[in-house]
Amino acid sequence: MTALLLTLQLLIVLAMIFIGAKVGGIGLGIYGMVGVFLLVFVFGQEPGAIPIDVMLIIVSVITASSALQAAGGLDYMVNHAARFLRKHPNRITFYAPLTTWLFSLLAGTAHTCYALLPIISEIAYKEKVRPERPLSVATISASLGITGSPVSAATAAILSQSLLGGKGVGMDDILMVTMPASLVAILVASFVQNYVGKPLEADPEYQRRLREGLFCNQEQTGDNTPSINPRAKWAVAAFLLGVVLVVLFGSVPSLRPSFRGETLSMSATIEIVMMSVAALILLVGKADVQKAAKGNVFSSGMNAMVSIFGVAWMGSTFFEGNHEVILGSIEGVFTAYPLLFAIPLFLFSIMLFSQAATAKILYPIGLALGVPPLVLLALFPAVNGYFFLPNYPTEVAAIGFDRTGTTRIGRYVINHSFQLAGFITTIVSIGVGYLIITLLY
Repeated sequence: MTALLLTLQLLIVLAMIFIGAKVGGIGLGIYGMVGVFLLVFVFGQEPGAIPIDVMLIIVSVITASSALQAAGGLDYMVNHAARFLRKHPNRITFYAPLTTWLFSLLAGTAHTCYALLPIISEIAYKEKVRPERPLSVATISASLGITGSPVSAATAAILSQSLLGGKGVGMDDILMVTMPASLVAILVASFVQNYVGKPLEADPEYQRRLREGLFCNQEQTGDNTPSINPRAKWAVAAFLLGVVLVVLFGSVPSLRPSFRGETLSMSATIEIVMMSVAALILLVGKADVQKAAKGNVFSSGMNAMVSIFGVAWMGSTFFEGNHEVILGSIEGVFTAYPLLFAIPLFLFSIMLFSQAATAKILYPIGLALGVPPLVLLALFPAVNGYFFLPNYPTEVAAIGFDRTGTTRIGRYVINHSFQLAGFITTIVSIGVGYLIITLLY
């Protein structure tokens, strides 16, 4: 009977995730909450822990990023990145992914790549480089940056006291492991991707579009860079100051104040710093608060918060209610082969579309199953698996920006342009991360 109830509850959890992902937007969070309702009121499970800290960190970081966008800071950064890429068009397959990765590292979200994707596509086309090559790796690199960013919700989630933060893993460990692992993975993926597909001039789809005249009157001329707020650079400086402070406080815990013998948590530190930075950005950048709340960065962040609220609460309710049964059935596997825990991390991230939600749900299970904290740190890039299905907004945008048609979804859906780069970056970054923790710890 216990096995039957566990199976029914698991099917409900998976069904709510599937339906929510299909609906999109805040649907993932809403249907996650339906799952919580069923688990609590139908099956009598005690509600699990609400991921309040992760949600508040998302609010604080997204507020700062939205203020930066309203002040023109993102446009300012994109402008300088575009100038750099245009100066080195023959290296676009290598420099474009590094640029989107750096943007994601600094901002804590992959959605900053939207402004760069059309520029990357334009430069590749003019250089007669197959746009699929830089666009695919650049899109994946933006997601990979989240698992190395000091201000991302995913990083904050694993740093919380209930997860790796309570096991002695600090911000300095995350930066030491994930950043070099990501960098090596991107370079490897870029090298491989540089030889993927036929040359642009020989691509059948591109030739078809040429014959049909789809490129007539579409050539981009001149510099289409939008006008930049002259105070945008100060807004960027304020945001970077916040990132530096988060890294500093995370790497040197003694700098954080203590109350009743306990050091201020990293979650609270990020929330305080980034909300204060948002105020500083509004001040020095002369940004419109209403504009900040209406930007796409704020909208994307709030969608993520609602999703994590419902899905992570449903996951914790299911696991805590069936803790003994789950651990008793699979504990030995992951204790003996801890790297195999990358598989559930990858699979869940495909369904959840959120690194933070995936980490918040599965990392407590990993710790309970005996997976060492440092191994979980090395496995962090596995939560980027949502590239597997080509329906994530950044992938859809990259396909749309490639006018040549080389960046595409294949006949069987999963044979799309991002698959190879996604698997290379995931596998290589995990491998390099594991090598780092083996050699240095």
